Amino acid sequence: MKKIAFSLTLATAVLSAGLALSQAPDDASKIIRGRYQAILADCAACHTAPGAKPLSGGLPLETPFGQLIPPNITPDKATGIGNWTEEDFHRALKAGIGHDGKRLYPAMPYPAYTKMKDEDISSLWSYLRTVEPVFNPVDANQLPFPFNIRLSMLGWNMINFEGGAFKPDPSKSPEWNRGAYIVQGPGHCVTCHSPKTFLGADKTTEALQGASLQGWYAPNITGNPYIGIGSWSEDEIVQYLKSGANGHTIASGPMAEAIQASTSLMTDADVKAIATYLKSTEGGSADKPQPVAASDPHMTAGAAIYHDTCSACHGGGGKGARQLFPALAGSAIVQQPSAETLVRLVLNGSQGVHTPEAKTQPSMPSLGWRLSDQQVADVLTYIRNSWGNAAPAVQASDIASRR
Repeated sequence: MKKIAFSLTLATAVLSAGLALSQAPDDASKIIRGRYQAILADCAACHTAPGAKPLSGGLPLETPFGQLIPPNITPDKATGIGNWTEEDFHRALKAGIGHDGKRLYPAMPYPAYTKMKDEDISSLWSYLRTVEPVFNPVDANQLPFPFNIRLSMLGWNMINFEGGAFKPDPSKSPEWNRGAYIVQGPGHCVTCHSPKTFLGADKTTEALQGASLQGWYAPNITGNPYIGIGSWSEDEIVQYLKSGANGHTIASGPMAEAIQASTSLMTDADVKAIATYLKSTEGGSADKPQPVAASDPHMTAGAAIYHDTCSACHGGGGKGARQLFPALAGSAIVQQPSAETLVRLVLNGSQGVHTPEAKTQPSMPSLGWRLSDQQVADVLTYIRNSWGNAAPAVQASDIASRR
């Protein structure tokens, strides 16, 4: 929802940019390019809180090590980046070192931003200088000792960080390379969708194969046909990124926000490039596990709950209704190794995103108020192991820990 606030107030930033353009017309095209870089990098995702002015500081990010609050990155001199230089900004994105040598945490995804082109970073800087300055003090570092010691990031970087710009693959098409650049660099898809080491670094050998993220599960988005998006066509990937829905799924949680304020606003060419690249990637085994037997007591209990509670929308055979209720049969999202996202959806409900491509926002009601932990576990176990699906059973303890 915080990105909706950003979208609604973007006009203010554009008007501010317009004033700057009138004063420096030679920089107009660079600022416009920079605004697009802010969309590609999805700066609003972290740096704009609901109802707040653009980029004035965001909601807390829950990490395995504690809480971080995305800072104010407007050009306010007292509380934002008004005293930064372009060199400071460049070093922050390329090396994770901010103003006055302050070490940044990789929750600010400089391990991905390091791949950005220098000219793209320069354009982004030019745009940020035109955003309305907002006085909003933010104490970003909320981590407990010893993680709150920023100098520790020096050692973290030595072990986990490799700087350097994106290197195109000459054997691939320009479209493929553009997609790889966005996914690996400014779009920082790898940051959310890649498993992490115990130190919180991306497992580069398992890039894009799925990861837990603030109580959600960012799914496998490789070309894996079982738990990835290998069964999606490129057009279906484009449709999802532009509208938040396709015949396979409807976006929810952090991904819905990313579509709202980032991918839905990208050019058609860039979204197509992302689809081309993702379809070409490989990740994880495509072999399905043995499904939970239909005769299992949890499966029979789950079948009854599904028939009474879920089938009216998703259908008796789990096929859903295109664009309104996602298909459950054969769904890679349903069959992810972790059921975190499914648990969130059943307990709390969800609402689709409003984008230029899809103005109707389908929703799912919360069921947590009337289903017990065991009932939620049973119905999810049933959904994850019916109609050809196969995935680990869900336990009542999994539900209790997320209520």
